[in-house]
Amino acid sequence: MNELPMGDPKMLTDIVTMPMPFGKYKGTILKNLPVSYLEWFSQKGFPAGRLGMLLQTLLEIKMNGLEDLLRPLQR
Repeated sequence: MNELPMGDPKMLTDIVTMPMPFGKYKGTILKNLPVSYLEWFSQKGFPAGRLGMLLQTLLEIKMNGLEDLLRPLQR
């Protein structure tokens, strides 16, 4: 797995507000995507750019049981 960019404080905010722009879960807020879908991207390749970084970060959060980090950011 690639190194995750940890210097961007907006990443966590984007994870709890941004909808998935395409695919089976189009319109679903990223934080609500199932781990199985994120694991599929991990195997097939994350999308390029910011979306891929967000999905990769979200997978790490979910796999390590750190979802409590996202709760204060939800509106």
